Amino acid sequence: VTLGGNPVNTHSDLPAKGSKAPDFTLTKNDLSPVSLSDFSGKKVILNIFPSIDTGICATSTRTFNQKVADLDNTVVLCVSADLPFAHKRFCGAEGIENAVTLSTFRDHNAFAKAYGTLLVDGGFAGLNARAVVVIGADGNVAYTELVSEIGTEPDYESAIAAL
Repeated sequence: VTLGGNPVNTHSDLPAKGSKAPDFTLTKNDLSPVSLSDFSGKKVILNIFPSIDTGICATSTRTFNQKVADLDNTVVLCVSADLPFAHKRFCGAEGIENAVTLSTFRDHNAFAKAYGTLLVDGGFAGLNARAVVVIGADGNVAYTELVSEIGTEPDYESAIAAL
């Protein structure tokens, strides 16, 4: 993975395709806890990124919000270390209604370690790398992408096709 063309490392690898998706408990923008198990039986797109306040992260949230609007039994969970207040401000300003923003601020990097997205060096150390994990209605990982350059967008079409 690179950030601005400079190599950076993650804590571990993304979950393997076909494996059970690790459960987690994160914080919604109303400060309530939410777990992956709360979406049991649904198809889930985890849109994981460093910060909602960067251009590409904001674009990926907008894009997935639009792409899932007409999909049945599917939810997009946008995960970053931003405070829930930042998520709420962004979603209100952008009219985000089909994506759920979740903060890792209370989980002490447990999510980022379980999903292999914790950046361990470079300027974004401690934040998530940009990644997409698609989880089937059966709770198993159907698709993963660790975006090779953090400053580029994920492959939206491949993620949607994996549903």
